[in-house]
Amino acid sequence: MLQSNNMDAGSNLDFWGERVDLAASFRWTARLDMHEGVANHFSFAVNEKGTQFLMNPDQMHFARIKASDLIIVDAEDPTTMEGPNAPDATAWGLHGAVHRMCPHARCAMHVHSSYATVLASMVDSRLPPIDQNSATFFNRYVIDEDYGGLAFEEEGSRCASLLSDPKKKIMVMGSHGIMVIGKTIADTFNRMYYFEKACATYIRALQTGLPLRVISDEIAESIASQLDGYYDQDYRHLEELKSILNEEGSKYDT
Repeated sequence: MLQSNNMDAGSNLDFWGERVDLAASFRWTARLDMHEGVANHFSFAVNEKGTQFLMNPDQMHFARIKASDLIIVDAEDPTTMEGPNAPDATAWGLHGAVHRMCPHARCAMHVHSSYATVLASMVDSRLPPIDQNSATFFNRYVIDEDYGGLAFEEEGSRCASLLSDPKKKIMVMGSHGIMVIGKTIADTFNRMYYFEKACATYIRALQTGLPLRVISDEIAESIASQLDGYYDQDYRHLEELKSILNEEGSKYDT
């Protein structure tokens, strides 16, 4: 992982590289208008068990979050929710459950991005493989058909139970949004980014009213398999975004 030029500014904080990556992800998600202002949350597990995780502080806009702002929450210790800037109860309910129940989910990003949320609002929330981007997710997402309201503890646990298969790294949360998981911050952000792009292509294609060109299951699975862990594209993607932020003088890495 490339270190930020402002590493010294956070030398007294643990997991600095991860903090920088997560802060960059918040900033770029805001730039792409895939955020909800001061709502939605990203988290990254920092202990071996996966139950302690970095998360954005309560009610801070994605576009302002810095590496040093991120707090550590313990999914097995409810008293961490009494600390300063502790996230709201829905963040605890959803992300806490994911990190307790899904050790393969080192990172979790929950957004209500426009096109993915349109997909989640449709009776049929499947994403057919109509192009290379959408084929990337063939058989690699799960649809939550039983939205139960705000993601407090019971609802969060129900949602997390749907992510038990490590192969399925996206949950289309019916009538809600999406939850994306991954092994690294770069991996998860990259997946979230391309899922939104795939949803945008699909929704716009539907708007034409014309028949869709759907890729066969065999070819779609081949594409998805080939793109699983494709080189270090996810890492390079995030590093390029950080370079742009650095060139602009952003303070995300302080």
